Amino acid sequence: MIAYTVRRLLLIPLTLFGIMLVNFIVVQFAPGGPVDLMIARVQGTAVEAAARVSGSAGGESAAPRMAQGQNQGHQGAYRGAQGLDPAFIKEIEAQFGFDKPAPERFALMLRQYLRFDFGKSFYRDTSVVGLVIEKMPVSVSLGLWSTLIIYLVSIPLGIAKATSDGSRFDIASSWAVIVGYAVPGFLFAILLIVVFAGGRYVAWFPLRGLSSAGMEGAPLAARITDYFWHLALPVTALVVGGFAGLTMLTKNSFLEEINKQYVVTARAKGLSERRVLYGHVFRNAMLLIVAGFPRALVGILFTGSVLIEIIFSLDGIGLLGFEAVSNRDYPVMFGTLYAFSLLGLALNLISDLTYHWVDPRIDFGRREG
Repeated sequence: MIAYTVRRLLLIPLTLFGIMLVNFIVVQFAPGGPVDLMIARVQGTAVEAAARVSGSAGGESAAPRMAQGQNQGHQGAYRGAQGLDPAFIKEIEAQFGFDKPAPERFALMLRQYLRFDFGKSFYRDTSVVGLVIEKMPVSVSLGLWSTLIIYLVSIPLGIAKATSDGSRFDIASSWAVIVGYAVPGFLFAILLIVVFAGGRYVAWFPLRGLSSAGMEGAPLAARITDYFWHLALPVTALVVGGFAGLTMLTKNSFLEEINKQYVVTARAKGLSERRVLYGHVFRNAMLLIVAGFPRALVGILFTGSVLIEIIFSLDGIGLLGFEAVSNRDYPVMFGTLYAFSLLGLALNLISDLTYHWVDPRIDFGRREG
């Protein structure tokens, strides 16, 4: 297992390099980079200013004249750059680091990332690390509490369904599982807003942030209550969208183990049903669930909560990534991609090691050999 761990650790840099390279190449062909956006903003501001001047003077509109001048101007390297001074375009390129060839920019980015230097955001006077640290509490709150509740609900429910397979309880709870699996989390979030957050019926819960205004100096108990009050709806939306799969996985894992020969032998020896279930079946059945916990956490933390953060206006990592893609904020995009890919690869290795820890009979190194 040690040799397997070492090989996996050596593969992490190569995998990370491939992830960054593929995404960097895709971005080079994507239209509307930061230079394009900046030029469009400059031209849009100029056109609006000219239109306001012409409108106040009551004369001929300046917007068509400006557009005509742009069509006769310099053919720049970017769409929409006509009519702008080439020196100004070069200045914008240098500002965003696009004055260098793509391979040189990629190599420079990797050298910086190896030192965990992710640079500064294009549009905010803050480092990428500072932005992530600033937004992390929201995403950690959503991921931690939703994952904890999902496991606390799904595992007992899955065990109960397995031990009462085919009963009325199993059938009735299966309908709840089907609904939870079929309804997307973001759609359920919208329903919660309409019903409980002032959308149409009652306004019992807030919509923005993790704390109310003026709570900084409030007693600790009041701040904790306010914190969970703000988390109630988004966490509920995540739990409803995530508990179904884990419940069925738990049920199927227990059903598979209950029908094995060692369970029949344990019952023949006179052991109680509770002793058989929790002394023998539980450890083997929980293998997949326990070992998958790191992956479940990172999945909810960095992917599943994106739409929830947007819907509930929670300023977390998901919303930060969405805004970075919309604004072509490449330092934030690639910095978070690098950090979270590295975290995901490490958690995948931890998941494999957890399999071996839960059941020493599983040895990935021996299987590879």
